Amino acid sequence: MQLAIRDTHAYAYTGGKAFDPALPTLVFIHGAEHDHCVWVLQTRYLAHHGFGVLAVDLPGHGRSDGAPLDSVEKIAGWIIAVLDAAGVAKATLIGHSMGSLIAIECAARYPDRIAKIALVGTAFPMKVSDELLNATRDDEPLAQDMVNIWSHSAYAQYPGNPGPGFWAMGGNLRLMQRQKTGVMHTDFAACNAYANGIDAAKQVRCPALLIMGKRDLMTPPRAAKEIMGALADKRSVEIAGAGHALMAEKPDEVLEALRGFV
Repeated sequence: MQLAIRDTHAYAYTGGKAFDPALPTLVFIHGAEHDHCVWVLQTRYLAHHGFGVLAVDLPGHGRSDGAPLDSVEKIAGWIIAVLDAAGVAKATLIGHSMGSLIAIECAARYPDRIAKIALVGTAFPMKVSDELLNATRDDEPLAQDMVNIWSHSAYAQYPGNPGPGFWAMGGNLRLMQRQKTGVMHTDFAACNAYANGIDAAKQVRCPALLIMGKRDLMTPPRAAKEIMGALADKRSVEIAGAGHALMAEKPDEVLEALRGFV
């Protein structure tokens, strides 16, 4: 689905069904150096079970035009522009990693527009090491390899993945490689610079779900304790055997947690 937002075109995957704004709307927000594809397994199911699904490509990512936005706050405003363009009054936001920070900021700034938030692989502060941040600027292939290794709990994923030949690490690497040059550094710098997480979380009044991977090296569950403590209405799920790439490594478990929440 193509949306006209601020004189540019934005893409949103709708789960294989035409988007209907009359249905309860779920907006999926990907993380750094990613696009809507990380949500394909969960969004397709939910789109065929009573929800309107918008898995967005953030500006400059995937099929969306424009330059990547350089702050979490700017992207939060852009998400509201997506709702306006799609004719949606209120939505549930589901964000992974950088997308989880966007969901928190959006729910704090625009409480009347957000019904619930689900934070997948979240942490605050979401600081990036100097080594990795410099690599995102100076050597993207190296940075992509670093992130890909740290994002997964194992080189060989368990047999319950979607089908023969499904390769979580290979797919994730290819997804990062197809993003535009410069997107990775902009995204990681935005995560590193975001300072409003706790104040924003204290302002969130809608229900929140935290989905965490027990083997996550990028945003380990302990790094979400401050956010969890600041949220007024929250619940959490830890998924055994999952790293940071939860949606690919444990797709059924992530879907089950989301179904129980939305």
